[in-house]
Amino acid sequence: MSRPRTGAARLAEIRQSFWLIPALFAASAVVLAIGLSVLELRLRLPVESILPSGPPGARSLLSSIITAMISFTALVFSITVVALQLASSQYSPRVLRTFLQDRVIQSTLGTFVATFLFAMVVLAALPARDSDRLPELSLAVSMSLVLASTGMFIYYLHHITTVMRVSHIIVAIGAQTRRTIDRHVPEHEEPVEVVGEVVQVLPAAAPGLVTSVDLALLARLAREHDCAITVVPAPGDFVVAGAPLLHCHRLPGVEPRPLPDERVAHSVTIDVERTPGQDVGFGLRQLGDIAARALSPASNDVTTAVRAVQEAHDLLRRLATRPDPVGIVRDDDGTVRVLANQPTYDTYLAMIVDELRNTADGEPRISRLLDAVVADLDSVALPVHRPAIRRRLPAS
Repeated sequence: MSRPRTGAARLAEIRQSFWLIPALFAASAVVLAIGLSVLELRLRLPVESILPSGPPGARSLLSSIITAMISFTALVFSITVVALQLASSQYSPRVLRTFLQDRVIQSTLGTFVATFLFAMVVLAALPARDSDRLPELSLAVSMSLVLASTGMFIYYLHHITTVMRVSHIIVAIGAQTRRTIDRHVPEHEEPVEVVGEVVQVLPAAAPGLVTSVDLALLARLAREHDCAITVVPAPGDFVVAGAPLLHCHRLPGVEPRPLPDERVAHSVTIDVERTPGQDVGFGLRQLGDIAARALSPASNDVTTAVRAVQEAHDLLRRLATRPDPVGIVRDDDGTVRVLANQPTYDTYLAMIVDELRNTADGEPRISRLLDAVVADLDSVALPVHRPAIRRRLPAS
């Protein structure tokens, strides 16, 4: 079933997809191979022979490269699948996105596929067996690509053993979430609300998780139809088909026109899983899952849970010093055109403190750490967040 997506979400999906870099490498290899073959055929470049055995030796070399690259590609793909399976079972299914978007893994596969396709095209362009001409530049590039593939494979083995360590996964989640906080949670924001009467409720076209909101498109629609718009769910919330998605509000002295469903559908992305783009809570959800999995009787890895809570502590501390995030678009005269809320700070605290206190019942290291986290947050938080924090302070 097709789900609504914003234009920015479609571009981000392509940019972050697993196939993009291998596809670019493959296309570049084919273009380069054809270009070199045509160049050598037309110019007959005076290059000394690098294969004394002539065309038969070139065919043997290229055939060996093709066979080796198929084997290397299958091996890398198999290692990657095993890594994904281990990460999903040991840490959390939600950390798979981190591996699928890893540029080293994508570049390694891309290099192998590019070498394979380059050798295939050069092999197809080889002259007859009795010819005294060889595509020597193409053969030199083929061997250079083999050396590059060997280097990439060695680095890939080092990289995959590094990124599979839980400490590396936790740090990567934290870094990604900090970028989301810096983009979508301003340090200073006055609370605001749209007070006009709701004149139209636009429902969600499909069930799923809200992953992004196109504020610019909503603002343009609001101006065109003389209204203000609020987004009911926040990024990360699940909506059912037909549930309220957008509210259209009347502005003073203006009669709004109905919003068109087909254009509104492209303003809010509804997908099958959460993404970190606008969803501040997604990183906390991943860290909470890792900690909860580590505290389960099957794992009993308290040290990993402690490390996940420490990373979540830093994120909660950053959020505690900023007001609750909200996406706002105003006109030049200050009129609010679009209002898109994020989850409150209380929601973020519940993900880590409340859930892990229940999971870690009887584990003193986690209980002491959570008490220390809450006490530290209370010392730096804005007044608006302190009631939620103080409800979680340990009883004295």
